[in-house]
Amino acid sequence: IYTLSLHDALPICVSKLKVTEDTKDLRLDKALSILMPEHSRSKIQKHIQEGRVRINGNVCVSKKYKTSGGENIQINIPGAKMLEVKAENIKLDIIYEDEDLIVINKPKGMVVHPAAGNYEGTLVNALMYHCGDSLSSINGVIRPGIVHRIDKETSGLLVVAKKDSSHMSLASQLAEHSIIRKYVAIVYNNFTEDEGSINAPIGRDLRNRKRQAVILDNAKGAKKAVTHYRVLERFGLFTYIEVTLETGRTHQIRVHMSYIKHPILGDDVYAPSKNRYGARSQMLHAGIIGFKHPSSRQYMEFSVEPPEEFNNVLMRLRKENLINDPVL
Repeated sequence: IYTLSLHDALPICVSKLKVTEDTKDLRLDKALSILMPEHSRSKIQKHIQEGRVRINGNVCVSKKYKTSGGENIQINIPGAKMLEVKAENIKLDIIYEDEDLIVINKPKGMVVHPAAGNYEGTLVNALMYHCGDSLSSINGVIRPGIVHRIDKETSGLLVVAKKDSSHMSLASQLAEHSIIRKYVAIVYNNFTEDEGSINAPIGRDLRNRKRQAVILDNAKGAKKAVTHYRVLERFGLFTYIEVTLETGRTHQIRVHMSYIKHPILGDDVYAPSKNRYGARSQMLHAGIIGFKHPSSRQYMEFSVEPPEEFNNVLMRLRKENLINDPVL
């Protein structure tokens, strides 16, 4: 069992784990990096060296300790420091707002909430200025009101909770997969089919901790991830598609499309580093979101067009397609 506190200023987070059949006969730091994929191996080694790891109640400071299986491990991890998140007067593209929630069209290039290296200029900083104290407190001071996220370089819609009760309602809908989240994307290569689904678990890439990857061995920390796609237009070397999320894992669409050999144009992590259209970010846009209103329980759906750069690339593909295939 691995537990973490939701509070941002808790001095110590206690993690309790058990060495499994899949993690026995390994060095302690290697076993823990598998059991705790959200922590880097170097960070785990530091916890061991600082005496924060106990095996069957005894402190272990050797990362070379070899697991035998069945050991009870306790790690006392320093809690996150309380950070003061400042309200900033940043213009927001507000699609809808009432006393319960606010729907935002996030521009690409904006981080959703403060994190290492991005403590200013985030959506949360802007929301705090716009909403004041009227944001859900469930996710603490770092992520007030944030129910779900989209990547920094992905544009489009997300819903933010202004009340705790609204947050719980929306979070429940997410867990039940009843919130509609549809994206459009321009991806490499042509599809042989018109639509399809990808059901492949996603977790931290075991070779590069800054990436996510499809990991078919669930014992290595991967979580269920399901993505549905539908072809909108074909351009030979590229395809314009609509993507519907059933689950919401980190980088899910980007990882899944790369996994089936259709990486997103402009993606600097999961696609070719150079692209003929000079896209400065991934051609991925969260265009539609739909959910039941937390108070009225009425279904609401919102849509926004992709940003200018996305549309420019799409128009260029359409023009080139007409030149290469004038019959169309």
